[in-house]
Formats: sequence, structure tokens, C-alpha cells
Amino acid sequence: MQILDGKHVSQAIKDQLATQVAELKAQGKKIPHLAAILVGNSGASETYVASKVKSCAEIGYNSTLLRFEDTISEKHLLDHINMLNENTDIDGILVQLPLPKHINEELVINTIDPSKDVDGFHPMNVGKMVSGLPTFIPATPYGIMLMLEHYNIDTKGKHAVVIGRSHIVGTPISILLSRNTNPGNCTVTLCHSHTKNLAEICKQADIVVAAIGRPNFVTADMVKEGAVVIDVGINRIADASKKSGFRLVGDVDFNAVAPLCSYITPVPGGVGPMTIAALLKNTYHAATGQRGHQN
Repeated sequence: MQILDGKHVSQAIKDQLATQVAELKAQGKKIPHLAAILVGNSGASETYVASKVKSCAEIGYNSTLLRFEDTISEKHLLDHINMLNENTDIDGILVQLPLPKHINEELVINTIDPSKDVDGFHPMNVGKMVSGLPTFIPATPYGIMLMLEHYNIDTKGKHAVVIGRSHIVGTPISILLSRNTNPGNCTVTLCHSHTKNLAEICKQADIVVAAIGRPNFVTADMVKEGAVVIDVGINRIADASKKSGFRLVGDVDFNAVAPLCSYITPVPGGVGPMTIAALLKNTYHAATGQRGHQN
């Protein structure tokens, strides 16, 4: 069993981007600039945005963080997004989700200029991804593909089972894994909470991507010997032994499943860092006029 170390791979990608940014500076070219919008003061969102801003500084990007109270009106938020759309110095825009209930997330995503949508959520970019055209791929699925590529994991002809059908992870990774690419060329089964015989289907998988948002959902009896397991889940569960009062676990029962696997991602330290690395790559593509990346 080998750990798929997202921290290690993410750092390798950031080191490469830092070199590319240094070259841009030496040539007098534009430096990538990422703008992030944070609404409210959710602890998890604060942590995610702080990591993204820190990573920008680490590799030499410019970054702007706009913070708003959770009482901000939808119109006021959309006005700020439009200002970022019109600002030619801003290359990438991300709005940290989730948003307060009085704000329509779909409307917010649709308002972001598709050429600055480095999260890859805009319908135009999703449509291009489905069509196999160059575009911004959602950061978490993109990060997973980058990890598979880094570890040179053979995916051709393999049966991949994706658990979870969200537009952020499950659906796009199912599309990317089925593509005629490397990594890719999988036969993909997309499962969800209403799938019958889910454990039986999962047991057939060469590659399991767990993104259902339920702690320790994937158990040892659902995984066959030698499978590759990608755990996308980040769940907080109570733990009195921790100073914070909780600990993070994935959607996979790691201790029970890991001995069966050829490769497995830990939580934390697996897919999470790769999401940030992929976001930074998307921002670089935006800044250099590539208008996204075809995986």
C-alpha cells in the first residue's frame, strides 16, 4: 500500500509554478492575480481561503481577498463580482462556497466572467469540459487527475466507481476518467445515495473515488484487494481528545481500507492540497491567455 501524498505533489506543482512566475517577471510579463471573495466567517471557509492566499504569496502570484459580512445583499455581492470581471489586472475569480441562504449560488457562479472562472463552475466551462474542449476544469477533479498523473497510475481499461454525483466533484471526475486521455480511458460507474447494491458495485472497482460527504462511508467490505482509493471527503467528527474538540476524517474508513489498497489518499493531506494546486494552475492558464487547460 502506498500513500498518495497530496502535500508532496501539490508542493511539486507549486515549485514548478514559482519557476514559471519568476520567468514571467524576468521577461517583464504580467504576474497572475487571483481574487477571492469570502462571505461570512465560517471556520472551514476561513481556513480554505487563507490556504489559497498563502499559496499565492508562496509562488509569487498577486492576490486580493474581499471579505463581506454574511448580511451582504445579493446585489451588492454581484456588483463586486462585476467590478472584478472588468478589472483587467485580475486573472482569476473565486467565490468561496457555501454562501448564505439568501444569496443564489447559481446566479453568483453565472455572473463570474467564464475567462476568469478558475473554479471551473460556470456553465460555459462545464459545457466545454463535457465537449472535450480546452477550459477550466473544476479544481478538485483536476487535482485528482494531476495526482494520478504524478504517480503514473495506470487507469487505461480500469473500472472506476465514483460515489457522489455533485457538479463540483463526482460528475466532472466521472467525465474526466472516461476520456480518451492519460490518465483516463476508464469504464466509469457513477453511484449515489439511491444506487442499489452500491457495496457490491464498489467491490468490483479498480479505482474508487469517494465523494459522498459521509464520514467513513466506504468500509473494507466495499473495496477489493489492490484497488486505488481516492478519498475526497472532509468531515468533522467530535473528538474530545483534540483541543479543537473535533478531528477530520474522510468518506473512507482509512484504517480498515488502507491495508487492502495499492494506493490510497489520506485525509487530511490527500485531495485537499491538490485542489489548491489545481486552482493555482488554472489561474496561471488564465493569466497567460491559455483560457484553460484540456486534461
